[in-house]
Amino acid sequence: MSVAASSSAKSAVPRDTQRIYSIAELSREFAITPRTIRFYEDEGLIKPRRQGMTRLYSVGDRTRLGWILRGKRLGFSLAEIRELLDLYQVDRTGVQQLRELLRRSQLHIADLERKRADLDQHINEFREVENQVSAELRQRGVDPESD
Repeated sequence: MSVAASSSAKSAVPRDTQRIYSIAELSREFAITPRTIRFYEDEGLIKPRRQGMTRLYSVGDRTRLGWILRGKRLGFSLAEIRELLDLYQVDRTGVQQLRELLRRSQLHIADLERKRADLDQHINEFREVENQVSAELRQRGVDPESD
């Protein structure tokens, strides 16, 4: 099952695979601007059909847009998102895509855990400074809580 297909597999409601969406519909649904959708189109992440000047988005485009936005929320770069989505074109079973998503997710988790440890260390250092300065102020007869 592909990353793109896994979201529709969770839905109990059968989806009309022939459904076409306008840019306005997708903008409302995902709470983003049409400009954002056009940006992802310019980046080659989604490829709507055109009827004259009108963009026509398929169910597949809608699903890809959902995964693009989720990937961005998770901190993936556009290049990473593109690579993950393109893996489905190489392997329609989705196995390669899922393996790569797992690998990259693990890398992101490790990076976030390192950042959290760094933040915890910074917080502890500032608490030490806070305690030392408060103690020094009290020793000088000044209430550290007053301005």
